Amino acid sequence: MEAHEHPQQTAISEIGEFGLIAHMRDTLGEPEADSVVSGVADDAAVYRVDDGQVHLLTTDMLVEGIHFDRAFMPLEHLGFKALSVNVSDIVAMNAAPRYATVSVGIPQNTSVEMVETIYEGLDQACGAYDVTIVGGDTVAAHGLTLSVSVVGAAAESDVIYREGAQVGDKVCVTGDIGASFAGLKVLLRNRERLEEEGEDFDPKLDSYSYVIRRHLAPPAQLKAIREWADAGAQPHALIDISDGLAAEVHHICEASGVGAQLYEPALPIDPETRNVATDFGEDVSVYALFGGEDYELVFTMPEDDLDALDPQTYNVVGEVVTPDDPDDPVLLQRAHGENVPLQPDGFEHFDDSPPQQ
Repeated sequence: MEAHEHPQQTAISEIGEFGLIAHMRDTLGEPEADSVVSGVADDAAVYRVDDGQVHLLTTDMLVEGIHFDRAFMPLEHLGFKALSVNVSDIVAMNAAPRYATVSVGIPQNTSVEMVETIYEGLDQACGAYDVTIVGGDTVAAHGLTLSVSVVGAAAESDVIYREGAQVGDKVCVTGDIGASFAGLKVLLRNRERLEEEGEDFDPKLDSYSYVIRRHLAPPAQLKAIREWADAGAQPHALIDISDGLAAEVHHICEASGVGAQLYEPALPIDPETRNVATDFGEDVSVYALFGGEDYELVFTMPEDDLDALDPQTYNVVGEVVTPDDPDDPVLLQRAHGENVPLQPDGFEHFDDSPPQQ
């Protein structure tokens, strides 16, 4: 009998999350429906629903052991975060969230009260973002899993994509960055100490309350886009920080066909984040550039247009430029003056390393 040859299989870790998404996009092809404005290429899909009006649709999933650890993730915070990260995708295209569906994979060791606590967190997020949960699903699962979809709405002319950055724009960031990763570092260290010391362990987390909160319950920046609308200002390009500032700026540059010059001293970093990096003997700029899960917004805007915004609500971290080398479109000027290529090495969901949490 003639043996059948099996095609060579490629490990997902070889191409990474964004390589996998590119393969999915190639397999599906471009959407043929005239009503689809934007598909896989941005933070959310965009489709027309009426004359001049669009809906935006996004889905995100949190999986136990990959995205969270129940040893230090309060279930109420988990519910809040699950909705918040999806709202952030809608906000990252300058739209308002409206409705959500929530599906929960429930392992056998989960009680009714635990599920209720998750939904209390979801309800808090609904109140914070003016979102209504309209449905979902529950299934048995090996590990606790939350999958949330959010629908947003906007005028088609108000939607902002990654691809609009123009040479001469300033690269700006709302809030501070690196705090979520700092919070994760503290929580992981305390989990290790708890395992080593048992009942004698005293966590003493008061001095880290801000970074821990930023990791466990990161807020979506809905307030920022509302303030832009009130000011009559609109960025050229927009994205949220889920995988780290370096990765997100690369996404904008790739989509827009431009480069960026960033400045390390301009990175907005909270003092508590700096204290964590000092405690661990690490470079706090690594937290800010590659940490991820801050869910702040990165946007590009002409300098003159920034005058309409409250200067307390954003920080200029660089500028959009014509790249000298297309293979290295993003440069970072270090604090000591050296200008180096900045690689997009944010968090990869399909690498071969152990899960972050």
